[in-house]
Amino acid sequence: VTPNILSSGAFSESDIGTMSSVYFAAYAVGQLINGFIGDRIKAKYMISGGLILAGITNFIFPYMSGNVLGATAVYGLTGFSLAMIYAPMTKIVSENTEPIYAVRCSFGYTFASFFATPTAGLLATFLAWTSVFTVSSSVLAVMGVVAFVFFTLFERRGIVKYGQYENNAKEQGSVKVLFEHSIVRFTVISVITGIIRTSVIFWLPTYINQYLNFSEKEATGIYTGATFIISLMSLIAIVIYEFLGRRRDFTIIVMFAASVMFFFLTYLISSPWLNIVFIVLAIMASNGAAAILWSVYCPSLRDTGRVSTATGFLDFASYMAAAVANKGFPGAVESIGWGNLILVWCGIVLVGLFVSIPYKNVKNFITNRGMEI
Repeated sequence: VTPNILSSGAFSESDIGTMSSVYFAAYAVGQLINGFIGDRIKAKYMISGGLILAGITNFIFPYMSGNVLGATAVYGLTGFSLAMIYAPMTKIVSENTEPIYAVRCSFGYTFASFFATPTAGLLATFLAWTSVFTVSSSVLAVMGVVAFVFFTLFERRGIVKYGQYENNAKEQGSVKVLFEHSIVRFTVISVITGIIRTSVIFWLPTYINQYLNFSEKEATGIYTGATFIISLMSLIAIVIYEFLGRRRDFTIIVMFAASVMFFFLTYLISSPWLNIVFIVLAIMASNGAAAILWSVYCPSLRDTGRVSTATGFLDFASYMAAAVANKGFPGAVESIGWGNLILVWCGIVLVGLFVSIPYKNVKNFITNRGMEI
């Protein structure tokens, strides 16, 4: 709804940049805190509570129109509330589902989270921006109640159980075992994909409006269509992952390589419609790497007993990076222009490509091949 808010005069571009950065930072810190808590209390309390609290803050936000400080505080609280959902959900799925199905379940709700973006765009096309927040608040509150009821039923029927891997975590030490599972490398991947899937997407309507010279209404419509296509990437990612023999690291490398290529083509191509095609493909490819991170790597940590903590930390890193990027992008546009900013995005995913290579495995492979020869 950013173009609509800007045209209404309720907030300036700088105000929105500040609010979104505070939101991302609050979400990030919330992930770190709530991810830790999520390994210690029942997921139904975290998930239903987060949804209902976010519903309340979404309802309040439109009434803060013109009040930057109040709106920023409320929007930040929304971020913290929503941070109570993802990590506990990943934990409950990974610990109560066989690994192959845990991955597929994770891809399912990763798709759902991406699909929410074009849904918001659709609402923004037909409703005033204030009404979009009102509708969203209603959905959040209802889902909070529904989640609590269903989780309670699942617990009573034995479908959902808690604490099955706690002993493993105590025996191995949560921090040490996460380092053994390449948490550092995947933290960097989380940072890279977080900037693209969160911050670049956030400014995409403004990019389409300002750089490609489409009207505000056209930009909103294009954004809705583009984000709907982007949301399909989580489903496409699982097909690619299966096709590549369920090789996690290789799939991420392929995704980042494609993203680098498409961002560079976005920089080279001046035709507005082709430009949109390539930037959408670039974001999709990066989101494919993100989908493997969240849907394959995170559930694979279930034996550590710290799925929620690890997922929360990775999401923290992702959204803190997005918060910094979101604050910096408007200034970058003013100083270097949209065209050069595309090159910056290309450089970001290029870093992701190099980091995603498991050099230790490559070294071992070369050593072993040498021994065979």
